[in-house]
Amino acid sequence: MKFTYLLIDLFSVLVPLLFSFHPGLKFYKSWPALFPAMLLTATIFLAWDSYFTHLRIWGFNKAYLTGIDIGNLPLEEVLFFICIPYACLFTYASLSLMVRKNLSKRAQLVISLALVIASVLMLLVFHSLYYTSSAFALLAVLLITAQFFLKVSWLSRFYTTYLVLLLPFLIVNGLLTGTGLAKPVVWYNSAHIMGLRVLSIPLEDVFYGMDLILLNVMIFTGLKTLIFNRHKTRQKLTTA
Repeated sequence: MKFTYLLIDLFSVLVPLLFSFHPGLKFYKSWPALFPAMLLTATIFLAWDSYFTHLRIWGFNKAYLTGIDIGNLPLEEVLFFICIPYACLFTYASLSLMVRKNLSKRAQLVISLALVIASVLMLLVFHSLYYTSSAFALLAVLLITAQFFLKVSWLSRFYTTYLVLLLPFLIVNGLLTGTGLAKPVVWYNSAHIMGLRVLSIPLEDVFYGMDLILLNVMIFTGLKTLIFNRHKTRQKLTTA
């Protein structure tokens, strides 16, 4: 069905969008930081996506698409980088409110180091595979930046959130890569991936997804802090 990919996008974001107005969450108040973060991240990932589509590292099955293209990407693929990050950032913000206890700084550091070391090793071992090497290279850069340069306090929440997100990830990416469908919505060139799959999902997608959400969270939290600090400064000036 030509609306398959579009419906996957819309159903992924529908519940988070509706619950954004829940009085206990009020996620809509985060929109001034959220939308710039999503748009900036989407710009980076869409450039990557467009280039890899051009190289035929991956592509799209026209049977599941509306036929509307933006450049060399289907509309549905562009919407993916808005709908999925929105749902994930909503989950991140909601869990931050509901789960107050974080991992210890030591546990956060251990996880970050393990992921960085694993990413560098994967990059070295699979350097000739474009998708594999680029996904792990970006993850190493983002984690090093967050853990060691920015020294953020929210990485432990990101790790627990991403663990929770793996279930909907398996459902959405499973459908996109062909689980339950006659053919995949998104196909991958076997010459540029390891060949290891979770159901029908290339293993690289798990870490590509982590790249996508981590960069969104990094920009989102940074903008929220900036907006909050500006608001406090204005309050001080008005009361002075």
